[in-house]
Amino acid sequence: MNKIYWRPHKVSRFELVFVALLAALALVLVAEFQVEDAQPWYAEKLEASRLAQRALDVLREEHLRRGAELDLTVDPAGTALIGPVMSEITTNTGHLSAKQTTLNPNFAAVVVHYLKRLGVEAGDVVAVGASGSFPALNVAVYAALQTLGAKPIVVMSVSGSQWGANDPQFTWADMERVLFDKKVFEFRSVAASRGGIEDKGLGLNRAGRQSLDAAIERNGLTHLKPADYVNSIEQRMAIFADRAAPLGVKAYINVGGGTTSVGTKVGKLAFEPGINRSPPVGPREIDSVMTRFVRDGVPVVHLVQVRELARRFGLPVAPSVTPQPGEGDVFAKRGQSRLLAGALAISIVGLMFLFIRRDFGFRFLKSLGRTDAGASRQPPEQMV
Repeated sequence: MNKIYWRPHKVSRFELVFVALLAALALVLVAEFQVEDAQPWYAEKLEASRLAQRALDVLREEHLRRGAELDLTVDPAGTALIGPVMSEITTNTGHLSAKQTTLNPNFAAVVVHYLKRLGVEAGDVVAVGASGSFPALNVAVYAALQTLGAKPIVVMSVSGSQWGANDPQFTWADMERVLFDKKVFEFRSVAASRGGIEDKGLGLNRAGRQSLDAAIERNGLTHLKPADYVNSIEQRMAIFADRAAPLGVKAYINVGGGTTSVGTKVGKLAFEPGINRSPPVGPREIDSVMTRFVRDGVPVVHLVQVRELARRFGLPVAPSVTPQPGEGDVFAKRGQSRLLAGALAISIVGLMFLFIRRDFGFRFLKSLGRTDAGASRQPPEQMV
């Protein structure tokens, strides 16, 4: 009966077990001894994160100078950038853990990552829709744009959601002005609206609307006073087109859920967090700044669902201590060493080759021995 399986005759069981154990050990070594693989645009990401950290430090100092008291129950990292749960300029609800998650300078590296993927270079025009809901995320965007040398055109809505820049005396318009005056950032918004429903602050009381108007006026911004929702979109698009000429807008960044920027709550959820190059299937009829840009072929960076973005780039969710610039998978990812894996694989294959080669040599010599023995037994008259 023919043998179904072949086994080298001169490879001992000990040698076979040794190879198997070596292979198992190799798997353990590759899994345990991981290396950090630097991600693209590391230098730009680190520079942007350091600039963002500087901005956060300046805002903290200014907020404390103005007499703010830290509430460590909602702001455990002590950043002074978690606003009140409610105020006269608060437009809607917010998620505290999301606001806490943005208090990380390394979100600037995330923005750099997205912009570089879109091919944004020095001198390119980038339009930005900011709001008072995520002041720390605004900082990350500004830091990334300045690091890359882009030309930002920022239009903001001053009001914000819970725990944002919703202190009437220290709105995002005020924060932005502080960072500009202290030469942290070289640019600031060119225009601002109240924000909220219809971009007119509807739903807020009279005192709240007056506070928003006062913040716009004291910071010297062009005051957008839209007649209605569509008019607000048209005013913003006109500003972007006028100031971007003749280069045109390379990309649009939306921060948070500004009504006219995203197109109400439906539009905010329909677009994916991160890069969007085409409109989503569902809300094609929803009019917004984002949908108009993306229909014109301008890619959009949608900065929402920040906890998901944080997990995507290896950043902590709601950290109790502010992370240092340079931390997170956005800078370097830990993974298996290709060099170690390759060396171990070559060692195992080489060892197996030696064992098998030795077995073939034994078989060859044995066959020669059998041939010689057979020849010597032939009768003399048949020998040559």
